[in-house]
Amino acid sequence: MHAWGALLLLWAALAATEDCPAGCTCQALETMGLEVDCRGRGLTALPALPAHTRHLLLANNNLSSVPPGAFDHLPQLQTLDVTQNPWHCDCSLTYLRLWLEDRVPQALRHIRCASPELTSDRLLGQLTGYELGSCGWQLREPWAYPGVWWDVALVVVATLGLALLAGLLCTASETLD
Repeated sequence: MHAWGALLLLWAALAATEDCPAGCTCQALETMGLEVDCRGRGLTALPALPAHTRHLLLANNNLSSVPPGAFDHLPQLQTLDVTQNPWHCDCSLTYLRLWLEDRVPQALRHIRCASPELTSDRLLGQLTGYELGSCGWQLREPWAYPGVWWDVALVVVATLGLALLAGLLCTASETLD
């Protein structure tokens, strides 16, 4: 019976590692899930990751950003090592920062920004939202806000109304004299 159990575990380990990203190594964990080791592989983008990834090691690569939602399909992910990458700390890193804040906040003390100049050599966890950038949204310029044009139109109409009223009063006072 023990032989069948060992074979079953071996089969499960092989099946778990077969969808390992190219260039990375995967190891089945005793507690189910995978450790995916992609350290020092020169990666410039995240590889396709198996859904049962529990530990993901991406240190010492050339990653500069993480697409939003990159880890959403990894519900078992507990450990994420993304240190020693040339991170471009702008709004493209907001997802990574928020993911780490929620799950592994101590990791933020080890991630350094490489660019842009405003954030260079600073820790990701110390940056404010302003320093990460506007992420494509901007406050409208006051003159571009539609309410301003309604206000301008109201002032013009009120001014014309007052001018007409003054003209009528002048005309009426001349006829009375």
